[in-house]
Parts: sequence; structure tokens; C-alpha cells
Amino acid sequence: MPATPDLVILNGKLITFDDARPRAEALALTGGKIAAVGSTEEIRALAGSGTRVFDAQGCTVLPGFIDSHVHLFGGSVELDYLNLYDVQGLDALREAVRAEAARSDDTVVFAVQAAYDIMGPGRQTTRQDLDEVLPDRPFAMFAADHHTIWANTKALELGGILHGGETDAGSEIVMAPDGTATGELREPGAYKPVLRHTRYGGRDMEGLVTGANPVPMPGPQDRARDRDAIAAGLRHCASHGITGLHNMDGNFYTAELLEELDAEGKLLCRTEIPFHLKSFDPLDRLEEAGEMRRRFAGDKLWTNRVKMFMDGVVESRTALMIRPYPGTDHIGDPVFEPDHYTEACVRIDAMGLQIATHAIGDLAIRRTLDGYEAAQRANGIRDSRHRVEHIEVLHPDDLPRFAELGVVASIQPGHAPRGHIFPAHGLDAVLHADQIPMAFAWQTIRETGARVCFSTDWPVIQVDVMDSVKAAAAPLEMPAPWVDQRQSLMDTLRSYTFDNAWVEFAEDRKGQLKEGYLADVAVMDHDLEAMTPDRLNTARAALTVMGGGVTWEA
Repeated sequence: MPATPDLVILNGKLITFDDARPRAEALALTGGKIAAVGSTEEIRALAGSGTRVFDAQGCTVLPGFIDSHVHLFGGSVELDYLNLYDVQGLDALREAVRAEAARSDDTVVFAVQAAYDIMGPGRQTTRQDLDEVLPDRPFAMFAADHHTIWANTKALELGGILHGGETDAGSEIVMAPDGTATGELREPGAYKPVLRHTRYGGRDMEGLVTGANPVPMPGPQDRARDRDAIAAGLRHCASHGITGLHNMDGNFYTAELLEELDAEGKLLCRTEIPFHLKSFDPLDRLEEAGEMRRRFAGDKLWTNRVKMFMDGVVESRTALMIRPYPGTDHIGDPVFEPDHYTEACVRIDAMGLQIATHAIGDLAIRRTLDGYEAAQRANGIRDSRHRVEHIEVLHPDDLPRFAELGVVASIQPGHAPRGHIFPAHGLDAVLHADQIPMAFAWQTIRETGARVCFSTDWPVIQVDVMDSVKAAAAPLEMPAPWVDQRQSLMDTLRSYTFDNAWVEFAEDRKGQLKEGYLADVAVMDHDLEAMTPDRLNTARAALTVMGGGVTWEA
């Protein structure tokens, strides 16, 4: 006789992603697992006096969403920063920043989600612009993509880089003819001196900037503050139906904070923390990746992956391209040189670890695939599920290589100009016309048979899953040479649930509503299949369950 369920969810429209039973009405959860899936009548009969009953009221019930590309610490911290999304022009920026400065006693008044053209179309933001915005205090603002920071003169002086400084490969402190910094800091190696003076001392970005622990390590007060910020971020994720996260930056410190939250019962989303290998790291540092895998190996917190960067982003022309950007002789900024990257891939693959590489430009993607192919030649073919993150500009010759090599296409639909979040025509000036048909080529990649996974890249865009679902299933119609890449609703939802469980090697225990699987469930407040695609972003999670425990209830 099965144990009495802890929770039953009735009257739902279940999308199970279980081929043996793709549809159902109800499910029972017991002891952190799915105990039964069936009709409302069948599941209601299992309930006992101590069973909680949740009525889904005809709405969609599906496996908990897994956001397979986030920056948890940074996203959590940024929930409390000034958000400049949709702020345009000097006057509007000045008003927003000065109001924030009046509220904030931070050393650096800091803002996020700044547009590249915040000062106007075709206008570069300078430190002098930001001096007008806030002349008497250090001020800096993050681009939405987190690849550029703009800083005023006082912030540059505070960071010791007003007259330039050394940076890592692929990073640049942009300099003016007079020998001073313009205020534009491209990539982490350039902006880390400013981040050191922000509210969290740059610790929220340390896993991205260095991949190492903060130096010096924070004391008890700062550690508690960091942990509280992440706990708030996890609650925010759970409110969107998310039960799992794949972090895309990492260090031991972040993993330790999550371990402490788990001990306190506050780890509301299962989270993978990667080892982040930087281009300036000796490859012997990969021993730390092995240590992280041994130390963090639970169902709720684990390490099984190495993250690397191959390039930057198209908007700042730091994405690595096969041919120069229009009107320039510049092809972008490589983070890893090819031989160094290939050697890293061979060594990581030999350790049995998964690889995830940020690659946006067509040359960066090609070099990433070359590295994965070299690892196969050196170590033999295995079920590695190596990933390419973003894939924004793909050369046609490399399209079939994803399926041929078994490489996962990890894509963020909300990043695309057609995704309703960023300007619809923001990339036309930095791409050649014949590159555009293979830009953000979600469906084209899917049709080759490659595995496609979806995510947000929070905090680049908000962690709200349904914004990205709309971006994929109801993208803006774009004129030629842009190509329609819309996704079916079922493909989109699968790429946010089962496929993301698969890419973390967990398809045997999560990503399906199936007996014996982990009780990770999202109950929505709409029947998603009955909605017009352009309204999908209005749907919200009504109930989120992770490991059988309710982590969010509207």
C-alpha cells in the first residue's frame, strides 16, 4: 500500500514529457518524489486526512522549470540596484541616478540594465556624460549584457584607471586621444577595478571576473549579507516556477554560501555551480575543478562542469567574427587563443567533466566546436553533452557540426532582436546582411537534430521564464534578411524542462511528471495551450514545488 501523499494536485492539464503518458489530470507527491500520476478521481482517492490538496483549476501543470544559464549571485544582488531598463537620454538618466544617489550611501552609486545607446542613437556614452549625470560622487552603470560598464571620472579615479591600466585578454579600457579613459570599460578584466568598490565589493561578480574566491575572503558580516542576498534571489526564482538553475560563473565561495543555505532549508532551487577557467589560468588549476566535483555532489547542489569564455558580445564589437565588422578592420577580441583553448578542452574532457563555453560570434563558435572535436579525437567519443552558450551569429558551414559532434545548443530567446526585450534593430549596423539569416537561428539549429536548451542568462534579462517563452513562441516579425525562427510551444516548454534536465545528466530523475521522479513541479495560473502566443508572458506560477516542498505560492 503506497504511503499517504503529502500533496496532491488535482484538476490540472498536465504536460508530463513522459512519452508513455504525455497527458494527465493530477499527481500525488510523497516524500519528495512523485508517487502517482493519473486522473483527478484516481489521485483524489489517494489523499488522506493529512494530505494537502491543491486545485489547479484547469491550468497547466508541468515539471519545474530549469533555467540552464544564470548568474545567481549577480542576479540576486541586482534586484536591489537602480534598473535603467527603458531609460533614454541624459535628462531621464540624470533624474533617475540623482534620485538613487539621494537614497544610497554606497561608495559607488551603481545602476544596471543600461542601453548601449542610452545617450541617443549612434552616440557613445563618455565619462563626461556621466559627470553631468552625477558630478560629485562615483557613478557607474552596467550594460544589460554585463559586458560593458560606463563610469564617471570619480569612479575611474577610485578604481585607479582614469589613465588606463593593464587588462586581461579580450578586455579593454577604452582610451581617449588625451590619454585618459573615455569611461567605457569592456569586459571583466577592464571593469573589475570599479566593481571592487560597489555595494558587495565585487564578490557577486568574482566567479565571473576571476573564477577564484574573493581576496581577502569576507568576514562573518559580509558573508551573512551575501548569503541573504542569494536567498532573496532564490525566492525570486521560485516565484517564477523555477526549481533548478545552472549557474554560469562560480567559485568555492559561492558554492559554500549555497551549502550554508541548504543547511538552513533555504536552497529553494537545485543549483549547479561550475568551475570557471579563465584564459590567464594555468591549466593545472583544473585540479580545483576535480575538487569542486568531489566536494559538491548532492541532488540540490553540485559541480560537474567547467565554464569558459571564447569572446564578448556583438554590441560592443568584442564578439569574435570570421571577417571584420562592417566599416572596420576589427574582428573582435579573442579571450582564449585556439591552441590554449583546445588543450583546455582535451584536459577537461579527459576528466569526464562537461564543458560550457560562451561563444557569440561565428569565429568564436567555430573555435569552440574545434576544441570539442579535438577532445573527441584525443579522448574518444563519449556522452559528454558539451555546450555552446548563446550562438548568436553562426556560419552556415558550422550548422551541422552541433548534431554531428553531439554538442548542445544553449540559447536565450530573449536575447534576440525579435525577442521583445531588446531593441528590434539594434544589431543591423554591426552585422553584414548575409550574416543575419543565421543570427539567433534557433529553429534552423533544432531542425538539424541538435539538442536545444533554453534559458534567460539572468540578470542580462529577467529570470521570468514566461518572457522567454513568449520570445521563442511569438517572436517579433522581422523584415528580410531576418528569418522566422519561431518555436512551437511544446518545443519551447520542453527546452525549459526535460531538455534542461537532460543536459545536466538528470533525465532519469527530473524533467518529467513521472512516478519515482523528484517532486519538482510548476503549476501555472493559465492553461498555456489555450493562450494566444503573444499573451504567454502574462502567465505566472501559481505554485512551485521543489523536492515535495512548496517554495512559492501566489
